[in-house]
Amino acid sequence: MSSLVEPAVLKCTDDGTPFSERYGDVYHSSAGAHAQARHVFLAGNGLPERWRGRDHFTVLETGFGLGVNFLATWLAWREDPRRCSNLEFISVEKHPFSIADLTIAQATWPEFADVAAELRAQWPLLVPGEHRLCLAGGAVSLRLIFGDALIELPKLQVACDALYLDGFSPACNPELWSLELCQILARLSAPAATLATWTVAGHVRRALREAGFSVEKRPGFAGKRQMLAGTRDLPL
Repeated sequence: MSSLVEPAVLKCTDDGTPFSERYGDVYHSSAGAHAQARHVFLAGNGLPERWRGRDHFTVLETGFGLGVNFLATWLAWREDPRRCSNLEFISVEKHPFSIADLTIAQATWPEFADVAAELRAQWPLLVPGEHRLCLAGGAVSLRLIFGDALIELPKLQVACDALYLDGFSPACNPELWSLELCQILARLSAPAATLATWTVAGHVRRALREAGFSVEKRPGFAGKRQMLAGTRDLPL
């Protein structure tokens, strides 16, 4: 058995949107990766407002992909004069990209140029398990976990403040939207932690509610009518 994970391979649709042949789905909206990250994941979690005045703020993401959500979060944090002192970002990815494919894809987002270059300078070997990257002089911590979310996430001992649910479509990648995973995410969430995702699929909403989250539909990004936002309910 190989000691390396099976990497993703960069492919694009006719309009240039990165696409996964393995899952039959795009990595982000064709209307814009950065804009989607800001609308769905940052605004959906009340960021940057919620990290203000905090010493430490932790984000947990399902599906690192090309790193757009992380880079958008890092950029928003850097540009916020009232930002938290330390930003911790944890992301799990079963099929990470090679450094070569990351370089090609991230070149299409010039606003990320310097932070993306710093990320790639520390990009780890594609070996299963957790890889810790120390960025922005130590103020930003990226914990990249290469492997199956259902296997790797239960190993964590964290209390996350915000959840980015960004797997491929539930129809294409059902394990990242299962009740089992939602229950794992609830265990890893701080009281009143928030979540956001672009999907409003009925079974996803039901799984999140059963796991202990309150969820609501909000206006979606670009051509998508709705998205989902939620909060971890306090124990009864």
